[in-house]
Amino acid sequence: MISVLDASALLAYLHQEPGWEVVRKAVGGGYVGAVNWSEVAQKAAHRGLDVGQVRGLLEEVGLSIVPFTSEQAETTALLWQKTRNNGLSLADRSCLALAIVRNATVFTTDRVWAELDLGLDIRVVH
Repeated sequence: MISVLDASALLAYLHQEPGWEVVRKAVGGGYVGAVNWSEVAQKAAHRGLDVGQVRGLLEEVGLSIVPFTSEQAETTALLWQKTRNNGLSLADRSCLALAIVRNATVFTTDRVWAELDLGLDIRVVH
């Protein structure tokens, strides 16, 4: 299974919040998009953590941070129409776009994602 992590899922893993054990199984060999990594990095910096060290630790356990490609950007834009009533942010849609492009299972803690009908395997952890 190919896994894509939303920022909320990655933060749950890092801080051992509810659902972190489920996410732990998806981190090794998984992906986080650069847009979602930016969210995680911002929160890590806000907590006074060294962002480079956090990134290094995640990469050591097998998580790959992938760039935001033009294909993902276009998919993200097209998802707006399908998800606009769910209040998803650009970062949320970019995560979903990465999962679509990679044909991956996506992990999040955002319960509203369970309502989405995008033909994706969406796992809401809590």
